[in-house]
Amino acid sequence: MLPFIRSDLAQFTAYKPHPSSDTDAAVPAQLDRLDTNESPYDLPPELKEKLAWTYQQVIETNRYPDGGHETLKQAIAQYVNQSASVASSLFTAANISVGNGSDELIRSLLIATCLGGEGSILVANPTFSMYGILAKTLGIPVVTVDRNAENFEIDLKAAQSALEQTDNPPIRVVFVVHPNSPTGNCLTAAELTWLRSLSEQILVVIDEAYFEFSQNTLVGELAQYPNWVVLRTFSKAFRLAALRVGYCIAHPQAIAILEKVRLPYNLPSFSIAAALTAMQNSQLLLESIPPTLNERAKLIEALSEYPALQVTQSTANFIFLRLKPNGSDTQNATLSNFHQKLRSSGTLVRQISGGLRITIGTAEENTRTLNRIQAALANLES
Repeated sequence: MLPFIRSDLAQFTAYKPHPSSDTDAAVPAQLDRLDTNESPYDLPPELKEKLAWTYQQVIETNRYPDGGHETLKQAIAQYVNQSASVASSLFTAANISVGNGSDELIRSLLIATCLGGEGSILVANPTFSMYGILAKTLGIPVVTVDRNAENFEIDLKAAQSALEQTDNPPIRVVFVVHPNSPTGNCLTAAELTWLRSLSEQILVVIDEAYFEFSQNTLVGELAQYPNWVVLRTFSKAFRLAALRVGYCIAHPQAIAILEKVRLPYNLPSFSIAAALTAMQNSQLLLESIPPTLNERAKLIEALSEYPALQVTQSTANFIFLRLKPNGSDTQNATLSNFHQKLRSSGTLVRQISGGLRITIGTAEENTRTLNRIQAALANLES
């Protein structure tokens, strides 16, 4: 460890992106990438052509990008109002902040609330790992509670007990995902009641990265709860994972603080142009949602036929799959073996939290995945 580096960083584990076939000899060159919850569909050719023209004719690469994002914020606010079925005047650009992916917004929220010993965060595992990773890189304590092993509901008794602890620093931020990753379940009525009961001294971050698939949103309640922030992304349903654009919806005063914290010119001009194009063509891009939901239902139905598998119902663009307990001490090794066999056969999925998270791909990818799962199970049983 270099002597000028914080000593606690030696204990951290970095977020691991999916492996590259160029560098990992164990991964075939041709892959079905079902491990990162991206859309399996690229942008339509006509939109790529429009963006290519924008890059050639409009964007000046020698100039800094639009640092205020005003036009993009207005387009996002209009989309949020439409998708939430609320009055068109409810959300404006003043309610929107844009980030280099949701990760930057999460980091900005942590800086604005907990930095310098001001607070800690609460997460319910399993959930999106970047909340904890980003907090720890900033020296912010992470308090964790468990979820029910069967339905993945948050242990609300443990969560409330954690909030009532008098240890310093106090919990200043609660992170939830709606629907949760990697398990795919939406917040329950009991969980929502608990979130609504929290003090205004606590920031509630509701990550709706998979809203377009679940059609469950809490943005309509933001006016009642100024301590709530809703996160969303262009990386999933809008097919812009490569461009790294996320946004949040919140009270204007909270947005004003985020604007102070974020880096200037945080979004490249091409990313801004792509996000604007996505907003202008949202109906076209979201035509991929019904096929994805149909494929999800087919995958869940097919996998539920296998006695060895435990499949969780999902409201997102992925499913969570576990091997049923067999009373053996080698359960984790068996899961790893199962994961590796899928990987070596050409299907990348995410091994996480005692199971496999499988992104819903195209019909062809899903068919191959089912065949490979069948083969892997047969191999495990032999």
